Amino acid sequence: MTELPAETRLGAIRLRVGDVDRARSFYEAVIGLRTLGVTDGLTALGVEDGRPFLELQAAPDAPPRPRGTTGLFHLAVLVPTRADLARALRRLVGAGARLEGASDHLVSEALYLSDPEGNGIELYRDRPREQWPRTGESIQMATIPLDLEDLLTENGADAAVMPPGTTLGHVHLQVSDLESAEPFWVDALGFGLMARMPPHAAFVAAGGYHHHVGLNTWAGIGAPPPPEGARGLARFEVVLPSESELDAAAERLARISDVERAEDGALARDPSRNAVLLRT
Repeated sequence: MTELPAETRLGAIRLRVGDVDRARSFYEAVIGLRTLGVTDGLTALGVEDGRPFLELQAAPDAPPRPRGTTGLFHLAVLVPTRADLARALRRLVGAGARLEGASDHLVSEALYLSDPEGNGIELYRDRPREQWPRTGESIQMATIPLDLEDLLTENGADAAVMPPGTTLGHVHLQVSDLESAEPFWVDALGFGLMARMPPHAAFVAAGGYHHHVGLNTWAGIGAPPPPEGARGLARFEVVLPSESELDAAAERLARISDVERAEDGALARDPSRNAVLLRT
């Protein structure tokens, strides 16, 4: 099996939203991102030192994504340090946002909430790789309640914005079943299978990361895709280090999926109709 290069990373995730102004205000005031550009109905957000990693596509007439369908479970914003995660928590509290969960995953610490249109969001920080527990080749992850009081003991001045170095760390998808998802994401695209909790979840990544893409069947095994053009996930980007790596990955995917080539890369859909754009 051909694996993606270790330098592979995620680029931007694009969401279709019904009320783009409301969504942008939320991501700025509550999450701490900044608008970096608006072009042809597409609002790009990120942090001041980097490329945008969240795109809001204005789609006022798009139908809502029905419950029990495949699509986005959450997008995960990775901050550089534990102190940055504590600042994010204080920002959420100050904005009156509703926290839906807070977990210690052994490899990371995470906060969970949703945007105004119901898109799930994870804010997290990674522990150093040498601290990640392993069993053989697999990384061990768990879901343990996070001690928020201990997190808030982290020192540092509060900030209204996310710090430089903040990125899209991973994307967690809802799929109809793992038996069809893994051949797409692992065998064809080339992510490594880092952890599996059959029949409900699997985690895949490049370069030994704990996961760049999460896959789960929590919407129900056999869940259908949402209507074409529904609100929610439009696509997300996997960024490869060279054109030759992009061409090779697109060729592997084309054996099991339709692949559309365009100036900005190669677009493919997994068996649950989740769209991924490969680019350099």
